[in-house]
Amino acid sequence: MAIPAGSAVVAGAEGNGDLSMTSVSPIGSRETIAEGLSNLSEDKQSWLKLLMGNPAQDDLMLAGLHLHLDHASEERFLNTLKLEKCGEWIGNAAPDQLQIRLAEAAKSSQHPAYQAFKQGLTRSGGLERAYPKAPV
Repeated sequence: MAIPAGSAVVAGAEGNGDLSMTSVSPIGSRETIAEGLSNLSEDKQSWLKLLMGNPAQDDLMLAGLHLHLDHASEERFLNTLKLEKCGEWIGNAAPDQLQIRLAEAAKSSQHPAYQAFKQGLTRSGGLERAYPKAPV
């Protein structure tokens, strides 16, 4: 799997090849996340799953999602099927700690791009799996 552009792993101390843990950079940016969500190739999917598995990256993941939805809302042609597919994929792939925040992101605008994403997210049933209804 190729690491997306803008990703960094570990830098050496003085550039002398020493791979000590002196500085660790984030493994992505909101732009690379937005590009990954718009593409959703197999490599991007596995990279996004890895990113979502780290709770420290939740804010970055949501910033990338908002950027992706904002770009989609500014396009001349709104591809609702692609946005629904993205919502369904992320709803199935995201861990429990992200499900509520994903639902909030989907409800944050009345634009049809956000509504299409919300439909896919709802169809995935991720929120119901993460927080099942209590038997009364």
